[in-house]
Amino acid sequence: MAQKNHTASVLAFEKKLVLSDGYLYGTQWHDRAQVTPLTLQEKSVRGTISNRLKPAVKNDPAKLNAEVEKPNLQTVDTCALSVDQDTLKLHFTLKVLGGVHKPSACNNAMFQQSYAKVARNYSEREGFRELAKRYALNIANARALWRNRVGAESIEVVVRVLNEAHKQSWTFNAHDFNLRHFDNQNDQVDALATTIAETLASEDGYLLLDIACYAKVGLAQEVYPSEELVMDKGKGKKSKVLYSYGENRKAAMHSQKLGNAIRTIDTWYPAFNDPEHSAGPIAVEPYGAVTNLGRAFRTPKENQDFYTFFDDWANGKTLPTSNDEHYVMAVLVRGGVFGQSDK
Repeated sequence: MAQKNHTASVLAFEKKLVLSDGYLYGTQWHDRAQVTPLTLQEKSVRGTISNRLKPAVKNDPAKLNAEVEKPNLQTVDTCALSVDQDTLKLHFTLKVLGGVHKPSACNNAMFQQSYAKVARNYSEREGFRELAKRYALNIANARALWRNRVGAESIEVVVRVLNEAHKQSWTFNAHDFNLRHFDNQNDQVDALATTIAETLASEDGYLLLDIACYAKVGLAQEVYPSEELVMDKGKGKKSKVLYSYGENRKAAMHSQKLGNAIRTIDTWYPAFNDPEHSAGPIAVEPYGAVTNLGRAFRTPKENQDFYTFFDDWANGKTLPTSNDEHYVMAVLVRGGVFGQSDK
């Protein structure tokens, strides 16, 4: 007789990877003693018309010329190193928490008992080693730099443990690690991963990491903070607004963007090994959503989404592969509200 699922209608998990915002500084590659917070600048430019035109306009030379004559005026935020700086420093902290086996909210005692059992079984058997290795590699490869990583001559990542009772530090050459896979073998990455895994597998442990990414991008080169989502830009306002803090508009990156980089570890979705449809490693999401591609790589129709796996697994059923278990636990580390409506 098939086992009936008992899914809680109120179910939430707190995130176990807690990122600060990232702060941007300018410095010199060979002398990093002096760092200067980077500030945003406004720039007004007169661009040309470059958007797609209606057929009536593009097929009429006179109308096309009239459109081209219209000035495309824009005011945008920009950020760049100074003329004597060639290196960007991105600085942030990452707190890792234990206690994944216990939901922060659950209104179904039977479900909570069943989930706690399989979660502890995973923790004892797998020890979060696979997830921790992937998180550690994403720290070491400086994925958190995002666009700032492209075209950088040299990238170095310095990681320090800030826990008073557990002082350690590691330095990584980001170019030693491939962004497309997690097969790298490195003793320092393994040491960092072990520290992360021990915390994730604990009942209530915590680990605080200080992370500094140095990217040699070139003298006075433009760098890229997070861009703000402005719902109503309005007429005459800036067409691009970058994220900043403080009165002097110091440049920064959103904690959400940094978190997305750290949890870009999902290579277990079905299309990953299909050269024509793979997006490489994607961020762990319940439906494998990649917004810039407008696609969900894990759909309920294919029984590859988080909820299909989680409802079976949390009620004691065995998942098809160990990779499916890794994926489910990675979503729980991400955190979220996963209850099922009673209606």
